[in-house]
Amino acid sequence: MILSALLTSVGINLCLCFLFFVLYSILRKQPGNITVYAPRLVAEGETQQRGQFHLESLLPTAGWVKRAWQPSEEELLSDVGLDAVVFMRIFTFSLKVFTVGGIVGIFVLLPVNYLGDQLSHDISDLASKSLDSFSISNVTDGSNWLWIHFCAAYLFTGVVCYLLYYEYRYISAKRIAYFYSSKPQPHQFTILVRGVPVPSGSTCSETVESFFTENHPSTYLSLSVVHRSSKLQGLISDAEKLYRRIAHLKLKNHTPQEFKRDGFLGLFGRKVDVLDYYEKKLEDLQDNLRLEQSSLAGKEVPAAFVSFKSRLGAAVALHIQQGVKPTEWLTERAPEPQDVHWPFFSASYTKSWICKLVVFIACVSLTILFLIPVVLVQGLTNLDQLETWFPFLESILDLTVVSQVITGYLPSLILQMFLSFVPPIMIMFSSIQGYISHSRIEKSACIKVLWFTIWNIFFANVLSGSALYQVNIFLEPKEIPSVLAEAVPGQASFFIAYVVTSGWTSLSSSELFRLTPLLRSYFKRVFTGKAGDEFEVPSIPYHSVIPKILFFGLLGVTYFFLAPLILPFLLVYYCMGYIIYRNQLLNVFAPKYETGGKLWPIVHYSTIFSLVLMHVIAIGIFGLKKVPLAASLIVPLPVLTLLFNEYCQNRFLPIFKAYPQECLVKKDREDLNEPSIAEFYKELVTAYKGPTLMPIQYPGSSDGRNSPLLLHAAQV
Repeated sequence: MILSALLTSVGINLCLCFLFFVLYSILRKQPGNITVYAPRLVAEGETQQRGQFHLESLLPTAGWVKRAWQPSEEELLSDVGLDAVVFMRIFTFSLKVFTVGGIVGIFVLLPVNYLGDQLSHDISDLASKSLDSFSISNVTDGSNWLWIHFCAAYLFTGVVCYLLYYEYRYISAKRIAYFYSSKPQPHQFTILVRGVPVPSGSTCSETVESFFTENHPSTYLSLSVVHRSSKLQGLISDAEKLYRRIAHLKLKNHTPQEFKRDGFLGLFGRKVDVLDYYEKKLEDLQDNLRLEQSSLAGKEVPAAFVSFKSRLGAAVALHIQQGVKPTEWLTERAPEPQDVHWPFFSASYTKSWICKLVVFIACVSLTILFLIPVVLVQGLTNLDQLETWFPFLESILDLTVVSQVITGYLPSLILQMFLSFVPPIMIMFSSIQGYISHSRIEKSACIKVLWFTIWNIFFANVLSGSALYQVNIFLEPKEIPSVLAEAVPGQASFFIAYVVTSGWTSLSSSELFRLTPLLRSYFKRVFTGKAGDEFEVPSIPYHSVIPKILFFGLLGVTYFFLAPLILPFLLVYYCMGYIIYRNQLLNVFAPKYETGGKLWPIVHYSTIFSLVLMHVIAIGIFGLKKVPLAASLIVPLPVLTLLFNEYCQNRFLPIFKAYPQECLVKKDREDLNEPSIAEFYKELVTAYKGPTLMPIQYPGSSDGRNSPLLLHAAQV
């Protein structure tokens, strides 16, 4: 790709970003869009829909940037929780890393690369110059200037490792402090027991009660056996939607009655009063719910949530094998009650193992199938190859503007469109693996999406040229550095365009402007006449957001000394992401669970992998550039990085797996002086009750009506 094609891509995306920023600053002030741009505030009652139109609302303003910037980390922690704070630390960590890398790369390495004469001596036509001229490929083979890149690799690795250690230590301390400051939570006192061996003539609840009363007499408190209730969950969901609809109709206080037809799609049948129609439908659903609840008696699953009188008691039961057979009395940490994912509680050990195998095969198959759009994208970046495939396009491709748009903008856009389908697929794969909490499903999906992105966007694109036809080289590990050294620098221009398209524009359109929710809200108002009576407060999709952030970090680390031109574009992305996600966390997203920052180890592992990958490529680059001494002296660097990683894992990772005994004992002693602890124990007994044991209750609606609203329900 030539410089002018890159500038075309940057120009297109810059204009799109500016457009989305302006439209957002206008549309967020319109009364009908408040449930799109501030659903969290609406749900918490901190803001209300404004009914009057003002001409000032049509003027774009940037006040939201200041409001997003102002809250301190402690204020953010109290508002959105530790997971969101740790998520924002990814941006601050990346900004620190690439600020240092940008200074070294742009002011030291970039001039050295550009002044080389390996590729071309002509600097008169800068716009038509290949971006390879700004990479290490342009430095003359055997040149002493390559030692600057060698020193930069050591310096950058040291900076990144220091910042990684600092962040790991800081977040570990935050996690402990957050635990100390938290009130007693049900999941801190509870474990999940699966594979309960229920003897004939007995029930699961009796078996679990007898076992833990005998083996944990001083700490055992209560149990909640899981029941099968798949059908019940669908009825509960329908009833909740109906109740919200009725509550909204009551709040609107319309003088004239609203009518609709009770036939197909409201277009056929007799006219009925909407409020009476929905209330009668809700009564029918309640009757069905009661019948379903009564029919579920006795349908127990060999699994139970077991609660203890202390956190230490729960920890002891969790980490000690309970039964003689390792496949029975299996214990695992209980999630928060609202974080429980019920469908796979009834799965046997064999079924869970088969599901994991099926998911592995499905992931591999998806990875292979994704090579099709990758090959298509690489064909677009190479006009000669594109003309070979489609000879009739030769005259069109000769136009400068068309060729620049196709090579600079279109490939990354197509790849981004295909990649958008991956996160929901990975969530589906993770959900059938047998995880018992939404947080673990999302964490598993996050790891899957990350490695899928690294392989299919980085390696597949890098190796889709001549190296793809030399796969047999990878059977010899010693050839990997040279293969990557030949292939990686040539894809720098594509990844710069990818950062601009998938990073800048995606942030401003899908995250800030929220294009899809806005269109959904607009069509809902136009075709159903409902302005926002039903809306859900979304939670931040960590499984799709974090892999993208970390993948951009991998690109920055890998291309730091190869093609430092990418670093300014990454810095812009992280600055935009920092402001936009702070704004969204304060106004849009609401946490649905809290893991205490358990996603940070993924960030650490990804960064370590990026550093080692940079070192491997550096060994190959210095070998190709005929500086064998530099290649040999780089070899200790990945070894030292892996040793540093091992130290960090031994030092900090246990804190992210479980709280130490010292913390548990301290909190348990504090509870002895807590007046409300007796009330908490009463609530703990019913915290994990399933729908068969929970009465169908409704809190009073906002209009004072004492109708019931369905409470928590479990699904198996």
